[in-house]
Amino acid sequence: MFTGLVDDVGVVERVERTAAGRRMRVLSRYDGLSIGESIAVNGACLTVLAFGPGWFEVAAVVTTLGRTTIGDWTVGRRVNLERALRLGDRLGGHLVQGHVDDVGVVTAVRREADALLVDVRIPPELELLMVPHGSVAVDGVSLTVNALPAPGILQLSLIEHTWRHTTLGDLAEGDQVHLEGDMMGKYARRLVAPHAEAMVHGILSSSGQAGT
Repeated sequence: MFTGLVDDVGVVERVERTAAGRRMRVLSRYDGLSIGESIAVNGACLTVLAFGPGWFEVAAVVTTLGRTTIGDWTVGRRVNLERALRLGDRLGGHLVQGHVDDVGVVTAVRREADALLVDVRIPPELELLMVPHGSVAVDGVSLTVNALPAPGILQLSLIEHTWRHTTLGDLAEGDQVHLEGDMMGKYARRLVAPHAEAMVHGILSSSGQAGT
């Protein structure tokens, strides 16, 4: 479990293709790591396989590669990092599982006063989870949904601290980003779905009977 508060920006130092997917070495300032602990790398929860002074190694399996951009990462890429939440830590962002739901595409980036506005095209299945002023994780960063200006478009408003201390300040039109919808929203949608479906069927049945 994570909070979406990035505590380091690492650099991919090595990428190795394996039968299971990819293995990567990431440079970071972390110390006191342990084998098997979880680190969110651009929002994807990955397991530490090895570590040393100023670096750690993680692997991404084929399933992870299929729903993230990790398969396209090359040496020198900057990545947002967050170590797993410890019991008793402050929850300054929102509850983030590190399970990337899908990939969005940046459609516009512009400055407005002291904010950086970023528009992201999102998949239809994630659109239902987006609520104005609700939470979303973008490349592992806990953000507020600033607006939903058009169908399929998520707008983010980044303050200076965010764009300076994460990779989001480097975003440009056409870039892909990892998206994770709010966990509470997922459960709510799951719980409501059967009732909503039953209601629709009831309305359609009533309409059919009325027309006969």
